[in-house]
Amino acid sequence: MKLNNIMKQAQKMQSQMMQIQEKLAEETVEASVGGGMVKAVFTGQGDLVEIKIDPEVIRPEDKEMLEDLVTAAVNEGLKMSKDLMSERMGSITGALGAMGLGM
Repeated sequence: MKLNNIMKQAQKMQSQMMQIQEKLAEETVEASVGGGMVKAVFTGQGDLVEIKIDPEVIRPEDKEMLEDLVTAAVNEGLKMSKDLMSERMGSITGALGAMGLGM
């Protein structure tokens, strides 16, 4: 490939990546743990936007359980967000690999 063509492809991919990132900021994933007692909502970019806690779990004697549920929901939500980003970016990173610029 000529250098000029590679530069054009790189600019096109950069533009596509920016569009995907903008869309990811608008998409959300929701992780639910404990039978839905705790939910964590993340954007596709990995930003935590909301935690939902069922009032039934808010008891002083179960503080550690609630902390564990929140931690589990946040970790699962982060994983889901990363998976969504990888899925959306896959076509671009695949194209980079095909050009010999694997990531």
